[in-house]
Amino acid sequence: MKSLIRYFPKQAILINLLLLVTLVILVIGVTSPLLTLIKFSFIENTVSLLSTVKQFYADQEWFLFIVVTVFSLCIPAIKIANLLLVLNVDYSRGSLLDKSLQIIETLGKWSMLDVFVVALLLVSVKLGALAKIEVHFGLYAFAVGVLLTMGLSYWIHRLSIQRLKLLNISSNSS
Repeated sequence: MKSLIRYFPKQAILINLLLLVTLVILVIGVTSPLLTLIKFSFIENTVSLLSTVKQFYADQEWFLFIVVTVFSLCIPAIKIANLLLVLNVDYSRGSLLDKSLQIIETLGKWSMLDVFVVALLLVSVKLGALAKIEVHFGLYAFAVGVLLTMGLSYWIHRLSIQRLKLLNISSNSS
């Protein structure tokens, strides 16, 4: 079966570009400052997602380290790579790429943002009334990257359904 880029070349080129932009935005979101914690009005601590993961590791908070690393760092990268493959590589119905697209569509909604928000809530609950939080652009970049990935995943899923319909129409008319 032909790849989606062969069936929908204009849309696929746009999606490819958007996936690459999304990857850049996610990298910016992961490495840039997310928020600054201000404790007692004079002690400031600015954190990024990457520094938070490193801190979980240093503090031996293994559960949080694994959950945040897997769902907020690894899965987004794997998801984008997989979407690029699904879009550009020929694959057949029922193949590993076809099944992975279904899994991505199902799990993708839960894989990144929810876990990250829970981690931020844990930080803010631990601080209570002792600190104030200032949000920085890294948080917005990460959120935009997550939303773009979800949207592009849905778009690719819809194109794969349209491709199946086209294949069914062409096989019925032959």
